[in-house]
Amino acid sequence: MPRDPWLWWGPGWPLLALALVLAAVQVMGTHVAARWQPDRRAVDGVALALLVAGPLALVGRRRYPVATLWSVSGVALLYMLLGYPYGPVLLSVMVALYSAIMAGHRLATWLAAVAILGGHLGLRLLLQLTPRPTWTQALAFAVWLLLVLLVCEALRVRHERLQDAKRTQQEEARRRASEERLTMARELHDVLAHHISMMNVQAGVALHLMDRRPEQARIALTAIEAASREAMGELRSVLMILNRPDEPPPRAPAPSLARLDGLVDQAAAAGIAVRTQVEGEPRPLPAPIEATAYRIVQEALTNVIRHARASAAAVRIGYGPCELTVEIEDNGDGAGQKPVLAGGGNGIPGMRERVRALGGEFEAVPLPGRGFRVWARLPEDGAP
Repeated sequence: MPRDPWLWWGPGWPLLALALVLAAVQVMGTHVAARWQPDRRAVDGVALALLVAGPLALVGRRRYPVATLWSVSGVALLYMLLGYPYGPVLLSVMVALYSAIMAGHRLATWLAAVAILGGHLGLRLLLQLTPRPTWTQALAFAVWLLLVLLVCEALRVRHERLQDAKRTQQEEARRRASEERLTMARELHDVLAHHISMMNVQAGVALHLMDRRPEQARIALTAIEAASREAMGELRSVLMILNRPDEPPPRAPAPSLARLDGLVDQAAAAGIAVRTQVEGEPRPLPAPIEATAYRIVQEALTNVIRHARASAAAVRIGYGPCELTVEIEDNGDGAGQKPVLAGGGNGIPGMRERVRALGGEFEAVPLPGRGFRVWARLPEDGAP
């Protein structure tokens, strides 16, 4: 037996509880209202049965809103045609109208309201039932019914707006989460691809020179150890952000142009002579621009090491009045990077997405004859 006594009712117990409360209110309220309506028929067993039947029919309003509406309306109409006292008998009708409209059955709801009004007034006149309603009573009943419908429609509109706002918030949250996942994926790709490429090149050098020139092999192994340590540090920083999104980010250095010398040293350790050139007056830039510029240089040098078969590269950083330009050229086999340019990897598409996110321009093309060029323009006003 369940510990919670309410579980015995099952998931429909709130509907049954509301029906019982409405039945009690209609029965007691009708007895009170009958005192001021001596011209109407006295409340008897049939009246009590109808006063209880309407609320009990509301138990099925969630699953069968239209059938419930017509059942409750029919019970209320029969009660009024039999000449019983006016009173809270229409409370169950109000609940049925509201449930049908909120369920989207607007036409059926308005038709039921017209049927109640027309049936109550028209059938009494047609069948010459007494007491006949006065014009004041008929108008008051019609106005009351119209107000109930208008209030239900207003509540429906408000509910739909709240649902639309909730869906919009959920879609916005999903979009932000998707953008964050893409950003993290690009960060992981840039970090791991660069350092793994360095380790791969240095491992090849070490294997080649291990027997003939062990001292240079030792240098290559030292470079591998340093690259792996730095890769693990950056990977740990990203994973800490993913695992603990509510905590402050780790205090590891953020990607910026101040760390450009480290990329140059790593490329030099892989056998690429990198020349750097800074044009304009260096100045602090927004963090997104600094990070994007750093990742562009990092990914471009990674592609030079992995694909270009180059011996030298040039990195040019230009500080304009309101923008930053980044350019990387190499003297390698430009055709060897065509698969990367065509989307065979994540490097160049990732760089292009980063630049577009800041409202900038990006270009990655083979140079005439030999070499490859990566160029990007990052406007300062495009940084969030």
